[in-house]
Amino acid sequence: MSYQALYRVWRPTVFADVVGQAHITRTLQNAIAQEKFSHAYLFSGPRGTGKTSAAKIFAKTINCERSPVREPCNQCAACKGIQNGSISDVIEIDAASNTSVEDIREIRENVKYASSQVPYKVYIIDEVHMISVNAFNALLKTLEEPPSHVVFILATTEPHKIPLTILSRCQRFDFKPISNTSIINRLQTIVEAEGVTVSKEALDTVALAAEGGMRDALSILDQAISYSDESVELEDVLAVTGGVSQHTLTNIIRHMYEKNVQQAVMELNELIQKGKDPARFVYDMIYFLRDLLLYKSAPTLEGLLERARVDEPFQVLADTVPNQWIQEAMRQLNQCQQEIKWTNSPKVYIEIAILTIANGIQEQVENNNSLADSDTITRLSSQVGKLEKEIKLLKENPVIPTQPASQRESRKAPNRSAKNTYKIPYERIRHVLSEAEKSALKQVHSQWGTFLGQLKKASAPAHATIQDSKPAAASDQALVVAFKYEIHCSLFLDNQETVESVLTSVLGKTLTIIPIPEKDWVELRNEYVAKQEKTSAKEEMTEDPVVTEAQKLFGDDIIEIHD
Repeated sequence: MSYQALYRVWRPTVFADVVGQAHITRTLQNAIAQEKFSHAYLFSGPRGTGKTSAAKIFAKTINCERSPVREPCNQCAACKGIQNGSISDVIEIDAASNTSVEDIREIRENVKYASSQVPYKVYIIDEVHMISVNAFNALLKTLEEPPSHVVFILATTEPHKIPLTILSRCQRFDFKPISNTSIINRLQTIVEAEGVTVSKEALDTVALAAEGGMRDALSILDQAISYSDESVELEDVLAVTGGVSQHTLTNIIRHMYEKNVQQAVMELNELIQKGKDPARFVYDMIYFLRDLLLYKSAPTLEGLLERARVDEPFQVLADTVPNQWIQEAMRQLNQCQQEIKWTNSPKVYIEIAILTIANGIQEQVENNNSLADSDTITRLSSQVGKLEKEIKLLKENPVIPTQPASQRESRKAPNRSAKNTYKIPYERIRHVLSEAEKSALKQVHSQWGTFLGQLKKASAPAHATIQDSKPAAASDQALVVAFKYEIHCSLFLDNQETVESVLTSVLGKTLTIIPIPEKDWVELRNEYVAKQEKTSAKEEMTEDPVVTEAQKLFGDDIIEIHD
């Protein structure tokens, strides 16, 4: 078979071909050029990001006949031999099939012998996390102090499974997922060299489906080329990857926003009937909504969109759907993505997500908007109350421009001291107690938590003064509130208009709040209760006919009634 897969044909042969890992290739090149490279390296990162390719390029570069150089020449016998695998001094080991202690002991025995064809013997151990713990222990001493002619390069996708004793003996390089832009640029170079016509939309979709792996991108492109006729179009890539077109995504999102559940579910069913991967559909939806939100927030960031293309339907959708709806839809789909990982019926969970998004989000957005409007009204009401108070004070105490500063300070001083001494309006409170009703107090208690929450949103300082208080007595016009600390009674008076306006909006009726320190309230209440009991007892005694006759003869002032 003469044909080779693209990822094999275009495997990097020099450091410059390793895409998206400049932070690693530059470090290795400098170390090789200065002949200061280490005896052991650990290359970690996702699949298809260039770990084993970089290891092989490293082996060629340090053994190149023109060394020290920054890139292998790929022309000398050493470079060609390492590239085609004919030089036995560069050994590639698959740790997944060589996991035992005996395999490692064989390596330990062989490292003692000098290299026969090139200056350095290089061991490239791929997927090194697969070897056993005992095998790692057998490798420790050799890895720490190998002969001067030996270099170890360990490659893995799961570095957390490697013992710390091994990690501490290696220079670690973390390969990162390759960006979509870098993948597209590399693919463009390859298709031009191969003489294949591929549309830009198709390349974008290949890069997105590769999820940061160049090898995966080349495999998908190879499959799409085989599937297509003359040129590779977007539909060809979607067919081989199981992806969904932007037209379909746009329609489904529009149907969900318009609460057209029937049409949205029908389009989903059609996709599943065509063999589309349900998990891939949810993935595409999340990324498409991400691009939609990003474009709505900053249209200048069009270059950062990964799944969407800015066409006319996309712009119409961006103008129609609000940001809050998009964010909530993404949360629902993300939850759906987690759920379908553990089920044999992913379609059911996707349908539930569509129903939830279509029926629930819009109502939630409207409720949030109404709450925001209510908060705005409450805040404005409190501000109006403050303004009315300031105007009243200005009318009662007009400003005199010619007044010396010393006199102004003397006028302010009593106000500052007054905050620490609160004069309790006993008569007003007694009047409220005489008209108090249990049902009125019960109504205030039932709404007190809601009132404190609304007050905190409207004015945090006002909320701080009253949060440690509790309703004590209530009538139709007034509410007595017992404060834990006396100083809070004085501070409350500065925010009284704000507090009363918020309480009015919650209760639906206007109440004047009368503050009283808690200890004084207990005394006043006990006094009032005792007086009421005495009055009741006196009324009972006056009903006695003997007492009534005595009062007629001698008058109320002389007679004392005892039980």
